[in-house]
Amino acid sequence: MSQIEKAILDLGALDCLARQRTAIHGIDPRAKVAVCLVFIATVASFDKYDVAALAPFAVYPAALMAAGGVPISLIGRFLVYACPFAILVGAFNPLFDRQIMLELGGVAVSGGWVSFFSIICRFLLAFSAALILVATTGLNAICASLTRLGLPRVLTALMVMLYRYIFLLGQEANRMKRAHDLRAVNDQGVDLRTYGSLASLLLLRAYARGERIHAAMLCRGFDGEMPMTAISRFSIGSAIFLIAWLAYFAAMRFLPLPRHLGEAFLEAAR
Repeated sequence: MSQIEKAILDLGALDCLARQRTAIHGIDPRAKVAVCLVFIATVASFDKYDVAALAPFAVYPAALMAAGGVPISLIGRFLVYACPFAILVGAFNPLFDRQIMLELGGVAVSGGWVSFFSIICRFLLAFSAALILVATTGLNAICASLTRLGLPRVLTALMVMLYRYIFLLGQEANRMKRAHDLRAVNDQGVDLRTYGSLASLLLLRAYARGERIHAAMLCRGFDGEMPMTAISRFSIGSAIFLIAWLAYFAAMRFLPLPRHLGEAFLEAAR
């Protein structure tokens, strides 16, 4: 099985997980979306050298994975797929910020390495929270919640269509890769020149497939707005979920306890 097929199957597994019936799946999607957005904003608000203070925020994705029946292996594979982008963002920090900030076991650690590790931690927390939101809610319900929260319908419709088109684009790329492998059995992978040809051909095939899909949607009465999932009334359990997590995020962000615990750990490691 190729890497493209594995990625498509993993993406489809998120949709399958969203159809489960657990306590987390029963929470109103608006509450889960609001909590996830506040979580990401809170994690991003820390200073670039704050690493220890991020540790308590790992409780949120861990708790939702356990309560929602989301396999950690599935989330881990998605994090591996996307981690190179986060590494690329902070890869040059150790080169430009060489001021020594601390020592661990007699090894001097510069501010660049601390900020680099902080970027990786924030990425892991934010991206895993977004993936768990999709796995416990479903993209249609997420977009419907964003519409109810004030996001323009045209943007939510684009999000739904782009998400669904990822599967079609992945299938086209997988067929092209399989066709190349069958015609070049002696080649060791795909060289750079062939990648350019395949990418241009994939763009043309995707454009033609998109026109056919749009024509089919018009024949079925598409008027520019995607039908959204109906959302039930906001329950007491959803309100408790929302208030409890927001209170936890506020406490971990503004109280000094997490930072003091991190500093104590670093002192013990020296």
